[in-house]
Amino acid sequence: MKYAAAVGALFGLATMAQAHMEMIWPPPFRSKHNPHSTDIDYSMTSPLEADGSNFPCKGYHSLIDTAQGKPVAQWQPGQSYNFTIGGTANHRGGSCQASLSYDGGKTWTVIHSYIGNCPLTPTWDFVLPVDTPTGDALFAWSWFNKVGNREMYMNCAHVTIGDGGDRSAASKSAVSDAASFVSKRPAMFVANVANGCSTLEGTDLEFPEPGPEVTENSSNTAGPAGGCGSKNRLKRSAKTFRA
Repeated sequence: MKYAAAVGALFGLATMAQAHMEMIWPPPFRSKHNPHSTDIDYSMTSPLEADGSNFPCKGYHSLIDTAQGKPVAQWQPGQSYNFTIGGTANHRGGSCQASLSYDGGKTWTVIHSYIGNCPLTPTWDFVLPVDTPTGDALFAWSWFNKVGNREMYMNCAHVTIGDGGDRSAASKSAVSDAASFVSKRPAMFVANVANGCSTLEGTDLEFPEPGPEVTENSSNTAGPAGGCGSKNRLKRSAKTFRA
C-alpha cells in the first residue's frame, strides 16, 4: 500500500509538472475553449519547443485563414480589455507580455508588459492603445516562468480590431498607421527558444524594453542573459503597482 501511495504521489507530481498554464480568454487557436476548434490540442499548457521550432504560437497562427481560425473577439482602440490564464503549475509566477501582430505572426508589437507575479492571478487587464490599427490581428500572451526549466510560453488568438476588414486590401493610410503604431513600441521579448537569449532562474524577468505600459509587482528582478538584442528602447510612461 505504501508503495502504491508513493507511486500515486509521484504520478500526481508528474501530471502537475506537465500541466503548466494556458491562455483561456481570448481562446487561442486549437484550444478546447475556442468554439471554432475541431482539432483540439490538449497540451496547450506546454511551453514552446526549446529549439524554437514552433515559435510563434506553437505554430498555430497558420490557422488564421481557416475555419478553425475565425476571430474570437472584437476590440476597439482606446478601450479596456483583459486576458485570462488558467492552469495548475504557475512556477511561482514570472513576467508576461501582451502583444499584437498584423503580419500573420512575423513580427510582434508589445502593448503591455507585466513584471512579476504573472500569472499568479487569472485575469490581467490592459488598455488597447488608441492608435491601434484596425483590422485582423493576432493577440499573444507570452510568459517567462520564475522557477523551473528556462522556458517560454505563448498562446495566440485571432481578434478583430475596430470594424474589421481585409488588411490585404489596406489603404496606404492604414499601412502608415500600422508603421506608426509599431515604431512607438518594442518588439515582443523572445528567449529560451535557441535564439541565444535566456532568462535567469529564481527571478522575475525585467524586460529590457517593456514598452510604455507596464504593470510591476516584484522585488526580485533580473534582466536576461546572452545575445538578446536591442530594439525600440523606450522609457516607461506608466506603471501600475499591484497590492
